[in-house]
Amino acid sequence: MDFFEAQARAKKRTTRLVALFALAVIGTIVAGYFAAIFLIGQASGRVQRHRGYAAYDAPAAPGRPLWQPAVFAEVCLGTLAVVGLASLYKWNEFSSGGSAVAESVGGRRVDPHTTDLHERRLLNVIEEMAIASGVPMPAVYILDDEPAINAFAAGLTTGDAVVTVTRGTLEKLTRDELQGVIGHEFSHILNGDMRLNVRLSAILFGILVIGIAGRGILFSLRNARVSSRDSKNGGGAVIAIAAVGVALLVIGYVGYFFGRLIQAAVSRQREFLADASSVQFTRNPSGLTGALKKIGGYALGSSLQSAKGTAIGHFFFAQGFTSMFGGAWATHPPLDERIRAIDPQFDGKMFDPPEVVDVAHESFRDAGLVPPLAGLAPQRPQPPVSPAMRAMTAVGTLTAEQITGAQSLLDTLPARLRAAARTAGEAAPLLYGVLLDQDDLAVRERQRQLVATRAGADALRVLDELDPSLRTLRPEHRLPLVQLTLPALRPVAPAELAPILDTLDELVHADGRVSPFEFALQKLLIRSLDLGRDPSRAGVIQIYSFNAVTEEISVVLSALAHAASNVDLDARAAFAAGAAQIKLIEARLTFLDESASSLEKLDAALDKLAAASGPIKQRTLVAAAHVVGADGRILIDEAELLRAIAATLDVPMPPLDGTASV
Repeated sequence: MDFFEAQARAKKRTTRLVALFALAVIGTIVAGYFAAIFLIGQASGRVQRHRGYAAYDAPAAPGRPLWQPAVFAEVCLGTLAVVGLASLYKWNEFSSGGSAVAESVGGRRVDPHTTDLHERRLLNVIEEMAIASGVPMPAVYILDDEPAINAFAAGLTTGDAVVTVTRGTLEKLTRDELQGVIGHEFSHILNGDMRLNVRLSAILFGILVIGIAGRGILFSLRNARVSSRDSKNGGGAVIAIAAVGVALLVIGYVGYFFGRLIQAAVSRQREFLADASSVQFTRNPSGLTGALKKIGGYALGSSLQSAKGTAIGHFFFAQGFTSMFGGAWATHPPLDERIRAIDPQFDGKMFDPPEVVDVAHESFRDAGLVPPLAGLAPQRPQPPVSPAMRAMTAVGTLTAEQITGAQSLLDTLPARLRAAARTAGEAAPLLYGVLLDQDDLAVRERQRQLVATRAGADALRVLDELDPSLRTLRPEHRLPLVQLTLPALRPVAPAELAPILDTLDELVHADGRVSPFEFALQKLLIRSLDLGRDPSRAGVIQIYSFNAVTEEISVVLSALAHAASNVDLDARAAFAAGAAQIKLIEARLTFLDESASSLEKLDAALDKLAAASGPIKQRTLVAAAHVVGADGRILIDEAELLRAIAATLDVPMPPLDGTASV
């Protein structure tokens, strides 16, 4: 799965959906126009009969043509105004990020220090996938009142993503099955499906709101009584209001009907892709098929009890609500089709609840019950590829090797530091501690005094408690540890977060220089938190031409070339290896000296490149990977700088293997 290609497909799908929903709106306008003509004709006829006319002036009478431009213009403007304002309202409601979506359906945020074994297992699985894929750690929510098996991912960017699961998912699935479901949701995160889902919900609500208004009018008249004495006055008004209500209801559901058809068709297509990606991520098809079979075997399956999630039914892992129009409105493919797409030998038998499958000791695949997928067949040996290029190839995806590596990394991370990363009051002191100088005692003491002055005695106390564990921290642990602090820092108010970031900046400059790791920490942290607070800022493309960012790309490649400390390779040669990957502007790219490609210059260059199109970001990162891997090995400074560049460009990059600390 190519991350940049997936993002491009998501944008194309968005354009297509807007066009299709525009047709639904046009249908709504047409229905509204004919309803208006009918109601005007009815009102006109009543007025004339009241005046004594014997003839009834029907809407299509010669004196009242069927086509009335003025009426059409009013209906058109009114419909567009209502639909547009309602869609903007819903978009604004969800624009604060995935947490708003999760909380709108009753989700409860999981305490990072939960002692519930099921919740602990869920957090571990999500942490592993976040570290392996290079995305910021998502917030985790649970729908406590939902005993069925279901889940969804929501958000506008990877920086504000959340993963939500039902209570039934936690209690009924094994770890392998849970990993398959979470892998499915991470596919939606990496494929750009979340933003598309939010747009779908907003547009659909805009169309539905007309029908909701009609239903509200009819509901308000449920206790209305019309006596014979006022039937000529009040009775007529009640009938007229009821007629308007019925008209709005019909008009609204005309557009809603076609909108749901479009929504369902697009959603079903993406579910097959997410299933396939999950199997690629985990290399364990029995995990995902096991979850799907349990949905088919349990009485509740994936059906949600609360109607709160109806508007976001297409977000979920499996069909959450029964469709009155059967498969036409189903947001997900039938379970047997999804299972057969993974296991062509599936015999149609779903999970039998009384039986317990012990996948902890033997998976279905190991037992020979599931044939290997064609996509998992052994591949021919490939030429050696540098760790940087392997990481670039893995951008936007997950592999079993990456997940295993993330599990190993998290297992070797000091438990005290992992716990601190999840705690709101300790996450900031942990970041301060990561920045403490390990070599110069004078600088280290100056940094401790900065913490005491800027953050207070409590922060210094926590820092001292963490110090023994921090001294054992390996270089490759540092950036993943920063990733783990993000869920604890995102809820911090901007007024409280600003002093934390200022303190970090002073700690970075305490020794008068900025290391690649310090630069990477600040870029990753600030970019992720900014997008978490205002995800609408992401995805805004202002630059489509390579020529417009030639200078910035030169700075990026030069900075990486200078970061290499390998004396056997000239920095200029490393730069040339990267520049050769962008043939369009290769001749215009200039190798810059260290002062012209300093971290300060790199910071400004990356801020501009963040607004570039996907192809520009992709080729820049490929070129950067060739610079870093030009000598066949990756230094820690190079790896951290490369991950900082990827994070600033909103590209989830997994950790690099094979790094050296020298």
